[in-house]
Amino acid sequence: MCPSRERLSTMLKLQLSLLAFLFLLVVSLGDASLLRTRRLSPSTEETVETYNKYYSYVELTERLQSLARKYPHIANLSSIGQSVEGRELWAMRITSDPSTDTPGKPKFKYVGNMHGDETVSRQVLVYLVEYLLAKYGEEPRITELVNSTDIYIMPSMNPDGFERSIEGDCSGDNGGRNNARNVDLNRSFPDQYDGTATNPEKIPEVMAVIRWIREKKFVLSGNLHGGTVVASYPFDDSASHQRQGQYSQSADDILFRFLALTYSQNHPVMKTGQPNCPDAMDETFKDGITNGAQWYDVPGGMQDYNYLFGNCLEITVELSCCKYPFASELHKEWNMNRESLLTYMEKIHIGARGYVKDNISGAALTNVSIVVEGIRHNLTTGKYGEYYRLLLPGTYNITAVAPGYAPMTVHGVQVMEGKATELNFTLTPLVTDTAGSITVSTSSTPSTSSSPIITTTSSPNSTHARVIPSEENKNSPSLPLPEHHAIQPQEFRHHNYADMELFLRKYSSEFPSIAHLISIGSSVEGRELYVMVISDSPMVHEHGEPEFKYVANMHGNEVVGRELLLNLIEYLCRNYGTDPEVTELVNNTRIHIMPSMNPDGYEVATEGDVKGYKGRNNSNNFDLNRNFPDQFITITEPRQPETIAVMNWLKSTPFVLSANLHGGSLVVNYPYDDDKDGLNKYSQSPDDKVFQQVSRAYSQENPLMHNGRPCEDLYPSENFKDGITNGASWYNVPGGMQDWNYLNTNCFEVTIELGCVKYPLAKDLPDYWEHNRRALLQFLHQVHTGVKGTVSDSSDGTGIPNATISVAEIDHNITTAHTGDYWRLLTPGIYYITASAHGYAPVATYAPVSEDKVVVVDFRLERLHSDTNGQAPPLSEKELRDLIKDLSLGQGLDELVKSSATENNFRYRPYKELSEFLRGLTLNFPNITLLHSLGQSAEYRTILALEISNKPRESEPSKPKIRFVAGIHGNAPVGTELLLEFAALLCINYGKNPAITRLINETRIFIIPSINPDGRERAVEKQCNSTKGFANINGIDLDTDFFGNSSQRMVKAQPETRAMMDLILDKGYTLSVALDGGFLVVTYPYDKPVQSVENEGTLKYLAGVYASNHPKMHLGVTGCSNNGQTGNIPDGVMRAAERKSHMGSMKDFSMDFGHCPEITVYTGCCLFPPADQLATIWAENKKALLSMLVEVHKGVRGVVTDKSGKPVVGAIIVLNGGVRVFTQEGGFFHALLAPGIHNIEAVADGYQEQRQEVVVSNYEAATSIAIVLDMDNNIFGLPREFVVASAAASMTALVVTACIIWCVCAAKSNHQKDGFHRLRQHRDEYDDEIRLASMGSKKSLLAHEFQDESESDEETLYANKI
Repeated sequence: MCPSRERLSTMLKLQLSLLAFLFLLVVSLGDASLLRTRRLSPSTEETVETYNKYYSYVELTERLQSLARKYPHIANLSSIGQSVEGRELWAMRITSDPSTDTPGKPKFKYVGNMHGDETVSRQVLVYLVEYLLAKYGEEPRITELVNSTDIYIMPSMNPDGFERSIEGDCSGDNGGRNNARNVDLNRSFPDQYDGTATNPEKIPEVMAVIRWIREKKFVLSGNLHGGTVVASYPFDDSASHQRQGQYSQSADDILFRFLALTYSQNHPVMKTGQPNCPDAMDETFKDGITNGAQWYDVPGGMQDYNYLFGNCLEITVELSCCKYPFASELHKEWNMNRESLLTYMEKIHIGARGYVKDNISGAALTNVSIVVEGIRHNLTTGKYGEYYRLLLPGTYNITAVAPGYAPMTVHGVQVMEGKATELNFTLTPLVTDTAGSITVSTSSTPSTSSSPIITTTSSPNSTHARVIPSEENKNSPSLPLPEHHAIQPQEFRHHNYADMELFLRKYSSEFPSIAHLISIGSSVEGRELYVMVISDSPMVHEHGEPEFKYVANMHGNEVVGRELLLNLIEYLCRNYGTDPEVTELVNNTRIHIMPSMNPDGYEVATEGDVKGYKGRNNSNNFDLNRNFPDQFITITEPRQPETIAVMNWLKSTPFVLSANLHGGSLVVNYPYDDDKDGLNKYSQSPDDKVFQQVSRAYSQENPLMHNGRPCEDLYPSENFKDGITNGASWYNVPGGMQDWNYLNTNCFEVTIELGCVKYPLAKDLPDYWEHNRRALLQFLHQVHTGVKGTVSDSSDGTGIPNATISVAEIDHNITTAHTGDYWRLLTPGIYYITASAHGYAPVATYAPVSEDKVVVVDFRLERLHSDTNGQAPPLSEKELRDLIKDLSLGQGLDELVKSSATENNFRYRPYKELSEFLRGLTLNFPNITLLHSLGQSAEYRTILALEISNKPRESEPSKPKIRFVAGIHGNAPVGTELLLEFAALLCINYGKNPAITRLINETRIFIIPSINPDGRERAVEKQCNSTKGFANINGIDLDTDFFGNSSQRMVKAQPETRAMMDLILDKGYTLSVALDGGFLVVTYPYDKPVQSVENEGTLKYLAGVYASNHPKMHLGVTGCSNNGQTGNIPDGVMRAAERKSHMGSMKDFSMDFGHCPEITVYTGCCLFPPADQLATIWAENKKALLSMLVEVHKGVRGVVTDKSGKPVVGAIIVLNGGVRVFTQEGGFFHALLAPGIHNIEAVADGYQEQRQEVVVSNYEAATSIAIVLDMDNNIFGLPREFVVASAAASMTALVVTACIIWCVCAAKSNHQKDGFHRLRQHRDEYDDEIRLASMGSKKSLLAHEFQDESESDEETLYANKI
């Protein structure tokens, strides 16, 4: 027994030793692990997730930032924008090398907490971020997912709403769902069925996400919500907006169901389809998924926007019954959703993927449409030419379509389960007009290590498919092209407004890649004026692609054109990608189709009307084709809303060719439509040959029309050779739309009469389509004739906007579009074409124009002068120049208007509120504002001026100064409210909007909202014509009280006038903008009756800049019947005296004594409109006001110094030999000038005159010049040295002579001494004469100021003042 005990004891010791060793090993490993953890992160608290609390915004920010710092090799945190209350919208990017954008990795995103009180998603996505980062490199599944996918995770899209929500609120009763402006973010995206839009200023979160979606081109996405447990897929709403039960199917419906099932079937509760939510115990979802609209209608949802506009497939996942459960539930929610979240992400790698490249250059092709046969939803390639098309397993025919390239179709593409099939396209540029869609039949399999990568190459005549490296598919023979038959419209009927609207929305949603529906305005009765834009990029103007339009139903009872254009929309959409002609037209033209310009008239017209008038006019009973401004007569009828909408549309789009479709005959009618004598005779336009050519192109394709005798039963005397006619030769039509197109835009328009019967029976519509189908297409082809090209700057290749294209012997010019592209229709022949632009040397060349083919002629213009003597400007100056250029070209100013939106609540403020508002701005924005008191009114109200600048308390003479003034007439207070809102906009956007910030930093802005506060207090709202409050309390019209010459002033100046005069005289302003009311026009100096105005070109140009940025003013259509202003005012600009001449105006005083140009903006017909109209008036003027901040930085600026570098203050800068401005402190000056070449002279007392020539551009910052003055070495026109030497010799002789005389006559009387004294006095007077004579020419120049010759007394007065 003892040995046994010994053995037991020995074994026990060995076991204890082993346990001790294992314990030490575990402790050692634990210490090593802890050490490694501490080395990775300075704080263990930052990396340990407890799953038992919600993160506030601050905690969320710190958490994400900590994770980004810890895992910089796979994580990058950025903000895509800010919420209403300024919280960042954080997005964590997780992928290998997250700081670069590497091709080959599809982009995925999750978005959570869109509704602020639906909070589970916010935390779950934080956990997902932590999981992906922690498991990377440890779990192969996670490592592969992160390496192969570009993942973006946004935990909170609505951080403001979250901060207001309350934990435990399951039903959302305590608020927080919406953003800080109480807007539901998931009802605020552009919608395919609902045309209404939320004010972008109220939804910065949505606007940020839209920009994010557009920029990133995500492939797959999930939007996480709360309130039940289900996965919802598009579409979220339907055209009928039925509340529930309406299944709204997308083109990818089967794929969406699969994606939704992927999530639901990996969720233990969701897959049951029975969430058992307390507030909806009976609600069930088969397999845990639902179509969005079938569940309930959600217009403006984010998932539909992703699919329709963002290249991205998105589903919406509801994670929990309780919207904001207690934090104790979070760990359970994470565990239930983790597998679903991961599996759903992995589905981004199914389907087909690849690249599209140019066959010649090998360059990646962006925005190429990837078309899958049988699925009417296309996506486009990204910036590397990459595409990712999610597809379920099957066999597909896939086409790559790019403008200017032969489309390529690959048949038999096999998509298997698992990884995507790789299919690359190499497209060949089109070299002939006959190249069509080319197909190739081959097979493909997923791109595993042993499967092929398919590369297809297209050419105009052949297609090759290369399959590598598979041995069994080395050759894939091309099949012969089958005979193609275009799909024709199948249904012909008359469409009323509601029917037409649904038709248009249907095709816009069914073909979103090529069809985009817009409204350009509304009719009298509020019906939308719809336009369908059809192109491969329908939402934007593509450089080099012409814009074309068809307009129909201008006369409401002439309906054939309306139906034909609906047929044309269907024909183009359904044949795109299969019919070569349609594909070529859509790819290379931006086609605008307006089926009805007069929807109100149509609704009252009657089917079967042959030649009647019921419904012809609009609801105000005006003929729209007699309502446009006319070149020969003044159209007195008020401009109609339909007319104004079309005019604005034409001014905003560079249309090239157009047709206006009518009924009542069968002929193509071309300009001019009337003549100066009002007679029915041929009225020839400069482009008569072009108009005949495009007219015949239509008529020749319609045999009945080309016959020339269309309506023998109705109009037996009508006979049109070749089916075309000059408009005025047929009958006189003043105020027609086609003439206005030609004379006021780049667009050539004809009017096409489509049939003898105005409103035929529906059964006859198929015949009309058959007769006109080919003609409609052939006319569209005409936009691709003549000459096209680009006018660019030879130094940097930048396109030059508004350059003029002139053709010798044709007195009609056209201008380039925003990016410098142009189109000029011409008949066959050889033409001498010139391109010219302000600040550039013109270039001319000969261009041979052939039939049915456009000739490309590009122009590269050289600048006339270098602004900086060949040296690059300083960086800060270059940044400013770039900003001014960006804001002057393209959509720069429009983008600034959108990006600087502010919340506003318009009302009329009495004086007390006005002063408090201004003081409030200085309290809230003390670093950029300073409030000045200019003086007091007659009733002792202080006249306030707000200065806005980054250094308002410092003198900065190098910066331009601009003055905004309003309220000179108290009964017109609209300008006052506009300037208060303008001031608020500038202050609120400072530091947030880069462009606004830079403009404020580089400008001294003075805003004087009310000159006549006493009159304003007496004025009455809603009084459009009342004079109550017009004058000040003393009954004086302040705009007749500005006299600088005392000889012209009969009484003492009013206190308000004196305050403004002091401001004008004491400040060196560059530009002044005054706001008034009672008209809709901009006026420029002078108000006084003068025969001519110096520098009128510049003054008119400045007024034109404001008017051109106002949606109505530039049309010259005022419609102010209340004051008799009903005529057409060209471009909305006129000299002030032409409106109402008077003396003593502020504008004239500013010109003559302040040396500052001032324009007056009359903001509307009504002097004191209702307050609810202020928001509309603000929207109309916001862009124009901002344009003045841009314009003040143009013209010419510089500094005048002597040779030692000392500034010359008070030097006169003479512009073009007339207008004068003066150098200020530091020798600085700034003068605004119209675009063109100008002569600059600098004159200063005691210096030689200097001359320079400068070039001013309409889109670039001021030309900078440095003028160095040399001392004037001439006296009496002789060299200074000669005059001084002669004077010295003369004086020496005089002294010697005097000495001799003194010696000889020393003994003579005092009388003789007096004679010597007189001689000395004479010599002093002689010296004075020399000095005065030498300055005479300079003093005479200094006596002339910036004013009219009739003001010589005022000139003398001001010359004495300075």
